[in-house]
Amino acid sequence: MKIIITTLFGLESPTKDDLTGIGYGKDQITVTDGVVTLDVADSSWKLDLARVNMWVRHAERVFFCVGEFDADSFEVFFDNTKTLPWNEFIPRDFAFVVNGFSRKSKLFGISALQSLSKKAIVDSLIAARNIKDGTVAEDSDKGTVRIQFGIVDDHVRMMIDSSGDGLHKRGYRPLTHEAPIRETLAAGMISIARFRPFGYEALYDPFCGSGTIVIEAAMMALNIAPGKSRHFSYMDLPYIGGQPYRIAYDEAVESEDLSPLDDCFFFGSDIDPKAVRSAVTNARSAGVGDFVRFSVADCAALKPSVLLEKTGFDRNLIITNPPYGGRLMTPEEADDIYRMIARTYLTREGKCLKGIRLSVISPDDTFEKATGFKADKRYKLYNGNIKCQLNNYFKLG
Repeated sequence: MKIIITTLFGLESPTKDDLTGIGYGKDQITVTDGVVTLDVADSSWKLDLARVNMWVRHAERVFFCVGEFDADSFEVFFDNTKTLPWNEFIPRDFAFVVNGFSRKSKLFGISALQSLSKKAIVDSLIAARNIKDGTVAEDSDKGTVRIQFGIVDDHVRMMIDSSGDGLHKRGYRPLTHEAPIRETLAAGMISIARFRPFGYEALYDPFCGSGTIVIEAAMMALNIAPGKSRHFSYMDLPYIGGQPYRIAYDEAVESEDLSPLDDCFFFGSDIDPKAVRSAVTNARSAGVGDFVRFSVADCAALKPSVLLEKTGFDRNLIITNPPYGGRLMTPEEADDIYRMIARTYLTREGKCLKGIRLSVISPDDTFEKATGFKADKRYKLYNGNIKCQLNNYFKLG
């Protein structure tokens, strides 16, 4: 069985690390643009599916593959879709919907491919179930199977969504500040910035908003599974059910380490008291309320000497998703914030002040352009549909 995991572009490698962290071998994992594929044994795929949904921090959705084939015409696409064992994966009377995408392929009419898929699946079910009147009953009250085709370079994968809501919806964030960052992207920023919890460095987000970056860092450090507090759609499928989830959940609880810490390593602040109150509530919901600290503060006042007093560490990773033009303010106002961040944490030559590492996400290279300082390392990422750049500064002045 193939388990297919979709990611935001730029987070494929951290997702692969998620899988190796669960215990899967590198030889089981294939990485392509926006997709990570995991090969697992047919005898264990249901439990593997539950474990992947429970533990991947950086991915958007998890699918399992019904079948795959090459197709460069609608006729070939229809015939091969019809031959797949849909009767095994669509419970009787369940509704089903089909979505999909096509890249670099001869078949690119998505709406036509959706209609064709639906007809092929219906024909397959009619034949397998020996339905005399030619009507496949669909009752969404009983359940819905969400099918997705993916066509890349004329190769088709027919998949079933096992996640339901996107994996960035962890379940701990009922309260959100304006324009919150996705949890999966926040986790990706932390991993790419190479934060090592419980070392000699604190993590600090001076534009914490609803607290997502700080909360994700604490969950990673305490080994709290990102899927621990939510429902997955595979649990509603009779041939999978809730037993794999219960096993994966028990494993997750067993692996947590919530021992009290002598020091706090995870800090956030915001100039808006309402945002800070939301962050505190969300941290409690995520189970990390005792391990993080939030406060009301203006980033401009958080010089390295002030951070030393707040965190107790003489090394601090400043990692943040500041408001930017087109999201919460004008581009000119966003540039002013970028320059303020640079004045606070970088020298006049664009190097880090002593004890500081800086990691800032911005649309494209707007942070570099506004400050005039080239990042020591930059990474292309996506915040939803917005092309972004994670700017990492670590060289000392």
